[in-house]
Amino acid sequence: MQDPNTKYPRPPFAPQPQSVPGLAREMNPKPDHGETSYKGSGRLAGLRALITGADSGIGRAVAIAFAREGADIVLNYLPSEEADAREVVALIEQAGRRAIALPGAINDEAFCNRLIEQTVEHLGGLDSLVLVAGHQQACESIADLTTAQLDETYKTNVYSMFWLCKAALPHMKPGATIINTSSIQAYQPSPTLLDYAGTKAAIAVFTKALAKQVVEKGIRVNAVAPGPFWTPLQPSGGQPEEKIPEFGSKSIFGRPGQPAELAGVYVLLASEESSYTTGEIYGVTGGNPLP
Repeated sequence: MQDPNTKYPRPPFAPQPQSVPGLAREMNPKPDHGETSYKGSGRLAGLRALITGADSGIGRAVAIAFAREGADIVLNYLPSEEADAREVVALIEQAGRRAIALPGAINDEAFCNRLIEQTVEHLGGLDSLVLVAGHQQACESIADLTTAQLDETYKTNVYSMFWLCKAALPHMKPGATIINTSSIQAYQPSPTLLDYAGTKAAIAVFTKALAKQVVEKGIRVNAVAPGPFWTPLQPSGGQPEEKIPEFGSKSIFGRPGQPAELAGVYVLLASEESSYTTGEIYGVTGGNPLP
């Protein structure tokens, strides 16, 4: 047993600006994705999963957990994140599972369609679609928020979810799951994340509506809503640079969450243990409850 208040590093952190999309290996302290801590027990044995954003952050933690629970995985990430992704591939293979790397930008509809087709071809089917990848760039004023940034945020966070779900559903059988990633920003938006918070609210509503639409097919749809988590998304522009040293300090634990602290929720939602759960938004927010 460990005290959650002191389990992981607490602010202040060193300033550490990165260019988009950021790499976990360049963060200080380095995030814990469960590389040494996550222990599997066969809860996802034989599962075939596609995970976006699987190179670092929450997606990386989910990929490690799924593999150690017995799943074979297609990893999607941006080509510039290859160095982080190679580490995840090695960890999945060390767990004795298949790791198929399919890099590419999910803000493109044609690529999303190819990604699903190639996933089914490589794995022989698709049992769990886990959408974690997202775009977040802080902007102080709506006067400075460009249409180009708005398009990038919505295409990456919302349009890709629509494209990937639409392409995946014909391949999914009863018992399959879709797990989206919303955010506390959908409920308690920061003024600097006007576009990002809007996408996360859209994800929550999309999740609830799609869950009702596909339940008769035996497919469940849920979402996870993280609070402040220590991932490359934050120092690569997701937060104003001056906020990084104190990032996560306003949670009741006084620190940001680590990706390893979130992976188990995705495992639960992909497993048969949650067979009566659909249309739910699971908050993991550091003590800031969702409404």
